[in-house]
Amino acid sequence: MQESKRSPQSSTAPSVWVNRFLPLIKPGGLVLDVAAGSGRHVLLLRDRGFAVCAVDRDTTALLAFAGPRCEVRRIDLETDDSGQLGDDYDGIIVTNYLHRPLLPAIARALAPGGVLIYETFASGNERFGRPASPDFLLDPGELLEAFATLTVVAFEQGEVLVPRSAVVQRLAAVRGPMGPLPEAV
Repeated sequence: MQESKRSPQSSTAPSVWVNRFLPLIKPGGLVLDVAAGSGRHVLLLRDRGFAVCAVDRDTTALLAFAGPRCEVRRIDLETDDSGQLGDDYDGIIVTNYLHRPLLPAIARALAPGGVLIYETFASGNERFGRPASPDFLLDPGELLEAFATLTVVAFEQGEVLVPRSAVVQRLAAVRGPMGPLPEAV
């Protein structure tokens, strides 16, 4: 049986990391939510005035968000052509998801000045449960290496307690030179 790449205990509240760096994305810009799942970030993005493209292999929960400011696309990110992601996004959000072959396509999909906000599980998380397979856990510094062509705004790796105990890695980065930093949340 294949292990899920998402935590079954993931919070339904938006990620604090995503919330913190969302102000870096161009107001009203187009944001890609990769492996959007239940839509917790789709709702946040839409409420903040962004146009959203939400992709996942199961779009059942996402269809409720579809409309003029939200496109929902069914894409199996692990078997379909990564070119289906599109390009020229002002922002890309990825949380609780890792498919290493997709990382270069994510970087290419950003428009100049576009912002990547990424947060997922890392090596050491196996102590806390799923995901526990090394296939689904980032190695130390792996996001920095994978997105070395971007300008890093912030990076963290280590143990967190909220929304549940886990080991994570987080990156906020810009395609191009850095602008003003967001206020601390």
